Amino acid sequence: MTEKKHENPAHWDDAAATYERTAHPFTAQFAEEALARVTLTPDMRVLDVAAGTGALTLAAARSGAYVLATDFSPGMVARIAAAKLPNVDAEVMDGQALDLPDASFDIAFSVFGVIMFPDWRKGLSEMARVTKPGGLGVLATWQSEGAATFLLLSQIRRRLFPKLDGKTKLPEGAVALGDPEWLSAAMVDAGFQPPEIDVVVHDFALGISQLDTPDELFGMSPDWVALDDAQRTEVVAEVRRMAEGRAILPIPSTALIAVARR
Repeated sequence: MTEKKHENPAHWDDAAATYERTAHPFTAQFAEEALARVTLTPDMRVLDVAAGTGALTLAAARSGAYVLATDFSPGMVARIAAAKLPNVDAEVMDGQALDLPDASFDIAFSVFGVIMFPDWRKGLSEMARVTKPGGLGVLATWQSEGAATFLLLSQIRRRLFPKLDGKTKLPEGAVALGDPEWLSAAMVDAGFQPPEIDVVVHDFALGISQLDTPDELFGMSPDWVALDDAQRTEVVAEVRRMAEGRAILPIPSTALIAVARR
């Protein structure tokens, strides 16, 4: 089986700086939504699976709880560790095979992480395994065609180039767990009780000035990589048209946030 770019830690190592600058502030909004649905206290142990640059971890740490951030990308983990928070540890770890004891955390989170795993079912079952009985699993997933620039590019590509062969496929987990019924069933199969699921929408604020360096803005999206130079020029022009002279183009992005008892 051919490894996809998002399954390679080196890809995320290379993208860590850009991710922290562009995606982190956006995903932090959804991390705050996830935290608003639980109660953290200083005596709790919290796990963040596929933590990225730590949007959830850094917000959860404000509660005084101990937080362990895990990610398979050393570059992402290094950025969390750089915060040097006394109640946070950051470790390189595969979320599909967590090197952690059973029932060792009060709450396990994954904010747009498990949905990217090649074996997302194993990622969910690992979250359940390390959560204490009576503890909570909290999962954030994207609906529709993803979010932010990924969603925008998918929509524009379909509109401008309808004859292109197919469309870039999202990871299997992102598709499956973007459906509330599938998400609920998957969490139950993993070992959680049926979750409560909320639909949450936040805008990604795309600064039109960022179009001056479109490869940096869109480079993480397979929809961008698949286009030739002329098509990319058309995409940039279309985004400017959509902005209608505004400095910021809001991209409404929809997530599901599921909270389930272990």
